[in-house]
Amino acid sequence: SREMTTYKITALSMGIGEIPGPELFWMNDFDKWHTINFQVMLIQGDGLTALVNTGPPKDLEAMNQGWEAFLGKRARFQRREGEFLLDQLARVGVAPSEITHVILTPLQLYTTGNVHHFPNAQICLSKAGWIHYMTSKEHPHDDKDTSIPPELISRMVTDLWPKLCLLDDEDSIAPGINTWWAGSHHRASIAVQVATARGEAVITDAFFTMENLNRNRPIGICENIYEALEAHRRAQESDIILPLY
Repeated sequence: SREMTTYKITALSMGIGEIPGPELFWMNDFDKWHTINFQVMLIQGDGLTALVNTGPPKDLEAMNQGWEAFLGKRARFQRREGEFLLDQLARVGVAPSEITHVILTPLQLYTTGNVHHFPNAQICLSKAGWIHYMTSKEHPHDDKDTSIPPELISRMVTDLWPKLCLLDDEDSIAPGINTWWAGSHHRASIAVQVATARGEAVITDAFFTMENLNRNRPIGICENIYEALEAHRRAQESDIILPLY
């Protein structure tokens, strides 16, 4: 019988942001700021080349204006030379045309900002998150234009519609790559489980750092604390845990 498909995962740095303590740890660290490293995960193997998220757009100003208005100038996203997604892919020898799948979690400008660069990719996202986006007119945490840029949503319901893959709460993208709805952070937050030579890895935004798990302290910018605790529990069943921050 055929051996189980395994994949290689490469973390690509997109830049850093500073967030106040209570955003990272539920009701904790009120007097601290923490630096988090936003990442895109590149998954390769068995003819599949997938990205978990696409990083912030080339022009950061719109995103940074929103973050600054919410948290102040200290929260502005910082990207160094060479950290733009296309530069990072070139560094590891991957052309945009080679990307077969883009997996989005959650739906925010720092994940959806470069979807348009991958003409051959299926666009995979939570069906629950998509329904929330399409049916919620006002929400304290999800603004439509800062979730999916207007020009991208126009394409996702027209020429990109055949490429859209709406994931069930428990789903599979390919042999050895499964997903489950995590919630916690956003309605569109999922976990991506990937079979690797070193065991099963889980990639998610349901928690930001390993310290969230080690302290069993959910993220502060959390829409449901019970979903967060369940995501912690389930993620720890995997051999390798890869928070997206």
